[in-house]
Amino acid sequence: MSWTFDRVGEFLDDLADRFPPALFEELNGGVNLLEEAVEDPEFPPGEMYILGEYCDDCLGLYINLYYGSFAALAEREAWADAVWEEELAITLSHE
Repeated sequence: MSWTFDRVGEFLDDLADRFPPALFEELNGGVNLLEEAVEDPEFPPGEMYILGEYCDDCLGLYINLYYGSFAALAEREAWADAVWEEELAITLSHE
């Protein structure tokens, strides 16, 4: 079952609250959930997706997570709720 954009956003808000605030102090752009899917250009189309990225550019420091990438993988692999939670937690922790 696919999670909605809003459900993922709410889960990420709750998840971020469990991390020590010090981890987010330098992120002047915060954590952003974006709707698009971002395919990894090193793989054939639709095979691999970029779930998130840590950005350090002229806009500052921020984390982008791509809802569409999660949703594409979830649909292809028939993720249960526990897998959604695990993948979101791993990705946010990694970034």
